[in-house]
This record gives sequence, C-alpha cells and structure tokens, in this order.
Amino acid sequence: MKAEQGLRVGVVGCGYWGSKHVRTLLSLEAVSRVCVIDPSDERRGAVTRVYPRVDEYRTLSEALGQLDAVIIAVPPTLHAPLALEAIARGVHVLVEKPLAPTVTECEAMVRAAEKKGVTLMVGHTFEYHSAVWELRSMVQRGDLGDLYYLDTARLNLGLYQRDVNVVFDLAPHDISILNYVLGSSPSMVECWGARNAHPRLEDVAQLRLYYDDPGVFANVHVSWLNPKKIRQVTMVGSNKMVVFDDLKAEQRVKVHDKGVTAMSDGADLTAVPMSYRHGDIVSPYLEMNEPLRVEDEHFLNCVQTGLRPLTDGESGLGVVRVLEAAQRAMSEGVAVRLPGRSESFTPAPALAGASAGAAPTILSGASHEEAAG
Repeated sequence: MKAEQGLRVGVVGCGYWGSKHVRTLLSLEAVSRVCVIDPSDERRGAVTRVYPRVDEYRTLSEALGQLDAVIIAVPPTLHAPLALEAIARGVHVLVEKPLAPTVTECEAMVRAAEKKGVTLMVGHTFEYHSAVWELRSMVQRGDLGDLYYLDTARLNLGLYQRDVNVVFDLAPHDISILNYVLGSSPSMVECWGARNAHPRLEDVAQLRLYYDDPGVFANVHVSWLNPKKIRQVTMVGSNKMVVFDDLKAEQRVKVHDKGVTAMSDGADLTAVPMSYRHGDIVSPYLEMNEPLRVEDEHFLNCVQTGLRPLTDGESGLGVVRVLEAAQRAMSEGVAVRLPGRSESFTPAPALAGASAGAAPTILSGASHEEAAG
C-alpha cells in the first residue's frame, strides 16, 4: 500500500471504547477507510447508524485481507487470540488495556510482533494526557522536592466486567501513569481486595507499589462499588504537593505550596513536633488535548514510519507483570517482589520532546473526557 493512499484501519469491538476509536479515526487524515468488526448485528448497527461511512464485518478473519492496522477493543480474554491472528497476517495492532490477562500471553504477542516486523501498541491512554506529561515534568525538574508518596483513586459505581476483576480493569491506568511519571517500574507489590456484590470477581482493591528508583511507594485504590466517581492522582513531596483531578473541566492540576518540617527529634514530648507551611495554590497551563486522539495519531504515525510506540508491547507487558503480582499478593496475602523491574524507563522517540505539559506540534485536539475506565 502506498502511503498517500491512507491507512485502512479496523476496530474490533463496537462497545464504548470501540465507538470512540471509530469517531477518532474518521477525523484523521492518515486514514482512508474504517471498518467495524463485531459478531453482534445490534452492536455493529449502533455504530454504523451514527457513522454510515464505515464498513462492517462479523469476524476479524473476514476483514484482515482489507486492513493495514487494527484496534482491538474487546474483553481482555480475547485480546491475545485476536492480536496474534492479526499479527500473523502482517497487520499492525493497537490493543486496549490491559494488553492481555497474563504475562505469558503478553510475551507471545511481543515475540510475534517482533518476528513479523509489525507495530504492537497498548492503549495506556493516560500516557497521552497533557496533565500526566506535566506530572512527569514536575518530577524530572524536582519541583516537589523529595517524593514522600503517591496516591491514586479510580472509583465509581460500576461498570462490572465479565472476565476480569477490578484490578485488571482499572489499575492498568494508574500503574501506567505511575510508571511513566516516575520513569521506572515497581520492585515489589502488595494488594488487598474483596468480593462484595460479585461472587467471583473482586470489586474493590488497594494496591501498594514500591519503587526503588526513586525510593518511594504509591497507593492505588480501585473500586466498582463507590457512590462517587473519583479520578485523582496525588503526589506529596518535601517542598510541594500536587493533585491531578481528571474530572475537573478546568484546573485539572493544582500545585499546593504546602509542607511540614520536623521541629524536634521527639525526645521532648512537650515540644511542638512539626512546623506547617501553607502557601499558594497554582494551576499550571496545560495544552488541552484529547488523549484518545493523540494515542490513535501516534499509533498510525508509528505504523507509517516504523517508530517504536511510547506505549509499546513491552510497556503493556510491564504493566501486566505488576497486575499478575498484585493478583498473587491479593490471593496469597504476601508481598510479591518483581526482580529486575526497577530499571529506568526511556520514552519513545516520537514523544520524547514533550515538555512541561506541552504536546509536540502534531499532537493536538479537543478536551479530554474519560468514561468508566
């Protein structure tokens, strides 16, 4: 296929995220044709009524001969079989998070893509969010001082999944954010969870991730069973503290000039133990973007140029390693160590130039709206 003809892209799965990918792809100049793939006539019809220009197929096998790239947005247990089928036909693949439910499947996908010479990318959408770029820049510049801890909360009433628990459904977002912002992977994982409304799948969980570099821990709270929708990341340092609230229409990132300083060594119980500092709250300017559009643009650019994606197969594999460790920690009640997983993360060349929350020139779009994920 000649580059000037545009890319033929298929979207497998006509659910919430699949329909969003269709909308995004139809707006991109690099795309000449979009098709939807889903065995359900009803689900395909719901998409084609809104976007009548798209073609439709019942199975991926029927469509592969007409495609250059495919986006897989189906339940996680189907990710590996469908991705491997597409890769075997030389088709480039973007898979929604998590890359697959097991490390073994992820490794098979990474090997297959390398052998076939095609792009494999995972939909860690928040790594394309200007607010997350700003958080990473703050850490790199040392704005917060020594990091004490990080805390994330991804809570809502639903949506219950059929094939994975709340850890595999929601925590991939926060693990990928933490890995990207800190520039490393956790060395040890603890996890506690409970099955409340669901008889088989945990619907609420708390993870604690320990990072050797920098020496800091992060708490991750995920729940399908919460009365209020919350999407927050908090970073607490010795100099400043920052809160990223993704549900805010404006001022999503707020930097608090707050802190504490020890006043005594604790030996004198009558002495004031701490001195508290209260300063300004500043909301830095962020380049407004739609992360899903940035993600899809980046995927297609990598397909056309051969660049390594920011969230490549190895990135997806790294997150699933943490998820598997968390599942074991939760099941066995032990802390699980991840040997050799604290090495420094190097951003992909295509986005390495992003600075202080500003996107590269090619990465632009409307404001971001996040749904159940």
